[in-house]
Amino acid sequence: MNRPHPVHRRHSEAALILTLGLAAMIVSMMQTLVVPILGLIQQDLHTSSADVSWVTTATLLSAAVFTPLLGRLGDQHGKKPTLLGVLVLMVAGSILAATTHSLTWLIVARVLQGAATAIFPLALSVLREQVRPERLPSAMALVSGTLAFGSGLALVATGLLTRGPDAGYHQVFWLATGLAVLALFAVAVVVPPAGHRTGGRIDVLGALSLAGLLVLLLLPLSQGHEWGWTSARTLGCFAGSAVLALVWVLVERAVAEPLVDLSMFTHRPVLLTNVAGLFVGFAMFTLFVGVSYLVQMPSRLAGYGFDASVLRASVEFLLPATVLSLVASQFGGMLVHRVGARTTLALSAAVGAAGFGWLTVAHSEAASVIIAGALVGAGISFGYAAMPALIMASVPHHQSGIANGINSISRSVGSSIGSAAVTSLLASKSVAHLPAGVPALPAESQFTISFGLAGIAFGLVVVVALLGLRGPHAPRSTVEAVAEPELVTAGQAS
Repeated sequence: MNRPHPVHRRHSEAALILTLGLAAMIVSMMQTLVVPILGLIQQDLHTSSADVSWVTTATLLSAAVFTPLLGRLGDQHGKKPTLLGVLVLMVAGSILAATTHSLTWLIVARVLQGAATAIFPLALSVLREQVRPERLPSAMALVSGTLAFGSGLALVATGLLTRGPDAGYHQVFWLATGLAVLALFAVAVVVPPAGHRTGGRIDVLGALSLAGLLVLLLLPLSQGHEWGWTSARTLGCFAGSAVLALVWVLVERAVAEPLVDLSMFTHRPVLLTNVAGLFVGFAMFTLFVGVSYLVQMPSRLAGYGFDASVLRASVEFLLPATVLSLVASQFGGMLVHRVGARTTLALSAAVGAAGFGWLTVAHSEAASVIIAGALVGAGISFGYAAMPALIMASVPHHQSGIANGINSISRSVGSSIGSAAVTSLLASKSVAHLPAGVPALPAESQFTISFGLAGIAFGLVVVVALLGLRGPHAPRSTVEAVAEPELVTAGQAS
C-alpha cells in the first residue's frame, strides 16, 4: 500500500485541522448568535420576553439531547457521514430561521441548529484517527480554541448586522446559512471517509432516558428566572431529572450495547474532567453575560457602567478576549504537548481566576475590564485545549465520540448554570432611588459577586487538576493514547 509523502500528509493534515476548526467555530456561533437580538426578535414577532427566551432554550436543549446520540452514531457508523448529516440539519435550520416570521417555526429552526453541537466531539474523534500523534495536542487545541472564538465573534457579527433603525433579525440567520453551507462543503471535500467504525445498534431506550434527563435538568436552569426558583414547575423538573437519572443508569446496566459505558463515564479522569468542564462553562458564560450587561449600564443613572451599545460592548469589550482566546489556543497545544494536559488545565484555571479576580476588584475603568476579560479568554482557551486531551488519553477509540459528547454537555450545563446565576443575581438587588418610570437596574455589587463566583469556579478547577487528576488514575499523555489504538477500556483502566 502506498503511503502519502510526508509533505503531502502535512498539507492534508493542515487542511483537515482548518476545516474541522471552521466547522467547530460555526457551530459555536450558532449558540450565541441570537443573544444580542432577543429584544429585536421579540419586537418583530410581537411576543413576550418569556416566549422569546425559548429561542435560546430550544438550542440548549437540542444540543444536550442530540450531542451524545450523534457522538455515538459517529463511533458506530462513521464520523464523516454523521458530520455531513449534522451539517445538513444546521443548513436546514438556518434557512428556516432566515425565512420564517413565526416564533414556533423559529424555535423549530433553533432545535435543528442546536443539533449541530455534536460537530465538536465528532471533529475531535476525526482528529484522533487522522492526525499524527505528535501533532494531535496542537490540532485539538486549535479546534477547541475556535469554540470560544466563535462565541465571541457571533456577538460582534450580530452587532454589525443589526445596527441602524431598520435592523431586522433575518440577516443574522442568512449569515448563519452561508457559514453552514461553507462548512458542509469543506467537510465533504476535505474530511476522509476512512475511520474506526464499531457497528452495532443504537440504544434507543438509553438515548430516550438520557434525553429526558437532560431536558428536565436544563429546562429549569434556563427558565427558572421566569418560572420562579421555588415554583412547582421548577422543582418538579429537578425531581423528574433525578428520577430519570436513576432510570437511565438501570437501563444502561441492563442493555447489551449501552449508549454510554458507565464504567467509562465514572472513570475518575473522565469524571473529573467533566467536572472541570462544568466550572469552565460556568465561567465562560459569566464573562460574556456579566461584561456585556456591565458595560451597557447607563452610568448617569446606575452610578457605574460605560453607556455602551450592543455593538460597542461586543467590539470594544468582548472582541479582545475572543481574539486572544484563538491566539492562546496555539500555545495551549504546545503546553499540552510539553507539560501535559493536567498541568495545562491547572494553568488555564489559574489565569482565568486571576482575570476574574481583577474584574471583581477593578471594573470601573474600561482598560481594566478589557485586559481582565482577555486574561479570562486566554484561560478558557487553555482549558478547552486541555480537556479533550484528558478525555482522549482516558478512553479507547470507539468511545471518543460519546466521551467528548458528554464533556460538551458538561460545559453546556455549566453555561446554563452561569446564565441562570448571573440573571438571578442581577435581578435580586437593584439600584436605589431611580427616577420614576426608569426600569430597575442591577446594583453594582451584584456584578462583583458574579465575577467573584466565576473566579471561585476557576479556583476549583485548579484543585481538580492538581489534586483530583494526579496519582495512579491520572490519564496518560495524548501521544501515548493515540499510539496505542487498542487502549484498554476505562473500566479496566480504573
